[in-house]
Amino acid sequence: MRTVYRSLPLLTLAASPLLAQEHEAQGPVNLLEPHAGLMFWTLVIFVVLLVVLSRFAFKPLVAAVEARERTLEDAIQGAKRDRDEAARLLAEQRAQLDASRGEAQKLIADGRAAAEKMRAELLEQTRQQQQELLERARRDIDAERDRAIADLRREAVDLAIAGASKVIERNLDDTSNRQLVENFLGSLQPAGGARR
Repeated sequence: MRTVYRSLPLLTLAASPLLAQEHEAQGPVNLLEPHAGLMFWTLVIFVVLLVVLSRFAFKPLVAAVEARERTLEDAIQGAKRDRDEAARLLAEQRAQLDASRGEAQKLIADGRAAAEKMRAELLEQTRQQQQELLERARRDIDAERDRAIADLRREAVDLAIAGASKVIERNLDDTSNRQLVENFLGSLQPAGGARR
């Protein structure tokens, strides 16, 4: 390329004395009139410049343009690949998001089912405990009633003995009297048991 630029001034210097001589011989030059000498040297300079440029300048320029074109095509292809990859990744992310949503819904449903099951078990345990408490309360009430009946019997026996001893006016010993009254009351128990 440097040789092209170096040879251009030499060509113009070689042509300039000839042009100057021709110009002096003809007088003032009208640029709109055709001159054979000027046309010849213009054509020679054009051909020489065309040969030099085609040899040294056009090939690198065309190569640079083709390289730039290839770079642009590669960039376009890379952008297409990147766009396709981004679309694929977006589809994967959406699929994973949908799967995560489905899994979350399943976990929520499982949690609800487990909570319902636990609630039913707790209700059943509460019913059983309530039933046990009622049974225990009934047993306690029956035991207290039996104790109260036994206490009333003892008191009745004591009162009956006291009344009988006053009536009989004899002094019987306390244990034999108690035994006698308890046997009597024991014979009456079916009638008392029917009152329960």
